Amino acid sequence: MDTQTLQTFVTLAEHRNFTKTADLLFIAQSTVTSRIAELEREIGKQLFERNKRKVTLTPEGEVFLNYAQRILELSGTGIQNVNSLNKYPHTMRIGSTNTIYECHLFPLIKEYMKAHPENAVKVTISHSTDLIQAIQDHLFDVVYSYIPFYKAGYHCDVFSVDKLILVTGCHNTKYEKGILKEELVDADYLYCNFALQEVGLFIRELFPPHYQFGFEIDNSTKLIPFLLEFNGISFIPERIAAPYLESKQLRKIQLLDFEPPKINCYKIYPQADNGKNIY
Repeated sequence: MDTQTLQTFVTLAEHRNFTKTADLLFIAQSTVTSRIAELEREIGKQLFERNKRKVTLTPEGEVFLNYAQRILELSGTGIQNVNSLNKYPHTMRIGSTNTIYECHLFPLIKEYMKAHPENAVKVTISHSTDLIQAIQDHLFDVVYSYIPFYKAGYHCDVFSVDKLILVTGCHNTKYEKGILKEELVDADYLYCNFALQEVGLFIRELFPPHYQFGFEIDNSTKLIPFLLEFNGISFIPERIAAPYLESKQLRKIQLLDFEPPKINCYKIYPQADNGKNIY
């Protein structure tokens, strides 16, 4: 089992098409077929269901995909770290969710780079669950997550606390005197899928089960243009909303009979590091 075979498997799992996989990897379609067949023989399980119309992962293929992706990532990171030794004595590997990076982390990274120009900095933006898995695979020196992680060998500290506020564009004249909890169901709510445990659960429970939103997105920073353009409302972290509130592009809607939870951001790093770096 080599990295070329694993990359072929991951690419086929993503695109579900032998011809497209061959084109993307610049190899013959027969090579894709033989690599997958060899991998299935080595593992002893069928990884794909094949018919004339489509290619799909088997349950065994779904399980193996996660490991294959992690092996490829570990391999790539290892090669990068070895090659960087000739130029940089140390590489700071940071993983963060997009919102934490945008709201809190960028100024710290900038100051670290000014103070340590001899070191390299590698920042990866991802989701909290993926970041927590990656630091256990030793892909990061520190991660900033909305989900806490308590395990022997790791520190998990509260990095920052933010407020969740309900906002809308200043052109929207609705709810100028505030909003009741029961009114949210009939509001034009733009839904951001916060993977923030208590916060995400709080927002989902404001609406009926299986409620269909007119607009959904999984990144709160990307929600702003839609709030500015349309008459929708949404909960977003106060740090993200702050510059738009100051410039009077957004306005805060008062909550009349309920309160949202606070948003905790966590920094997670190995205990052996002793917290001597950027965090």
